[in-house]
Amino acid sequence: MITCHLKYIIDPYKIAEFEEYSRLWIDKVNRMGGTHHGYFLPGEGASNIAYALFSFPSLAAYEDYRHRLAADPECTAILDMEARNRSIISYERNFMRPVLGAPVLGV
Repeated sequence: MITCHLKYIIDPYKIAEFEEYSRLWIDKVNRMGGTHHGYFLPGEGASNIAYALFSFPSLAAYEDYRHRLAADPECTAILDMEARNRSIISYERNFMRPVLGAPVLGV
């Protein structure tokens, strides 16, 4: 499994627009074979930092998702909406391997 960790720098005056964008992506990632763990918007602290986490069974599955996303009209509509809203200033994408726990030995 591979988890994509996104760190966003967002316009603090456009949090509502970013939240709309976020809600739309959760369903799309899940529909396209991933598991979305949610978006995390500013609460206390910095007002312009947001995060998202979603997982795919493998990096190859994630790459397949990216190819299908580019051809999906609903996905491109979300990207077009964000291009108009401009709530995202920049983002950083990292891939991580989750540790989900170890088996309990002797139980």
